[in-house]
Amino acid sequence: MNATTPGHLERKVALVTGAGQGIGRGIASVLAQKGYQLALTYRSSADEIESFAQDMRHTYGAQPLVLQCDLMEQEDVARVVDETLEGCGRLDLLVNNAGGGNNKPLLDMSEEDIASLVQLDYTAPILISKHAAAAMIERKIPGSIQFITSSRGERAYPGDSIYGGMKAALIRSCGSLALEWAPHGIRVNCVAPGATVNNLEDDALTMPLGRKIPLGRLGTPADIGEAVAWLASDQASYITGINLRIDGGLILPGMPEDTSKEAGYGWGRVYEE
Repeated sequence: MNATTPGHLERKVALVTGAGQGIGRGIASVLAQKGYQLALTYRSSADEIESFAQDMRHTYGAQPLVLQCDLMEQEDVARVVDETLEGCGRLDLLVNNAGGGNNKPLLDMSEEDIASLVQLDYTAPILISKHAAAAMIERKIPGSIQFITSSRGERAYPGDSIYGGMKAALIRSCGSLALEWAPHGIRVNCVAPGATVNNLEDDALTMPLGRKIPLGRLGTPADIGEAVAWLASDQASYITGINLRIDGGLILPGMPEDTSKEAGYGWGRVYEE
């Protein structure tokens, strides 16, 4: 699928990885609304991404460039940037959204499990960012590179040693990359969702976990998309190297002080006794 639309070379271009559903879909929707030309990657949900691309064409007149790729393969990591440049002519914003975890205790994980999560949640976004930054520098584009991290990069949970650890690693790497690429006008930031609805049938206002969140609901993909769009905008042109948490205050309270049985244990107790 190509991204050819009248005047598309004059529009800013955003590459969003893992855009077929959930947070990635929300980010892409907001960016389309803001006028970006989109390049969207997906791994396996071809029907979902095609339906979404059709909706983007209908709603915003935006013809997305849709790229199938497996970020576990290093060849695909480089290819998505090259094909974005070929199909859209430039790259102004990279959103490293694709990722995933398995909620397994470390003792239940194989070496292959660990290596796969490290590749998907850390190595792939770092390498894509390397290729994107090189392209921006070559074309003298003062672009924006963003990592979708997580509140789990700041707060520890059981069964989260690798996924949460890799999100923390991205936050730390973000600061160094912000310093390295600042002379080229490239800003590097992180956006950290908390508990966010991912499935279309989920309601952020009524999900039970919302009662545990200070602002009274779960986050939505659009909440994350608006943060991404703002960080990439001229209004945030003096911001680089930060991790912007979008979690409704989820991790602010820390250890729950209500000791009643009815209060439960929040995130702290995830295994059956």
